[in-house]
Amino acid sequence: MLWYSYYQVLPKNHRYSLGIKVDNLLTETIESVATAIFLVPNDKLPYVRRGIQKLDTLKIFLMILWETKSLDDNKYIALSVKIDEVGKMLGGWQGQILKQNSPK
Repeated sequence: MLWYSYYQVLPKNHRYSLGIKVDNLLTETIESVATAIFLVPNDKLPYVRRGIQKLDTLKIFLMILWETKSLDDNKYIALSVKIDEVGKMLGGWQGQILKQNSPK
């Protein structure tokens, strides 16, 4: 929801290029996580990794928006904090999956 409020005030030249890309990456991250939730433990890892990959790419695009002054400092920080929280959760989930699937 936070991104949606920022998306609406992005400059038009970035709203329909980088803004759409960020929007798509957020959606793809959510899709990967939602898929992983409903899989059996052995099948989750590729989807969690894909979610992490999409989130890392998202961070780069947000940084570009910030560096081009399309996102001000406060908006960039607010988004970054939330995205970092999600990244930590996904990293923890990945670690847990790897630990459960490792030979003992």
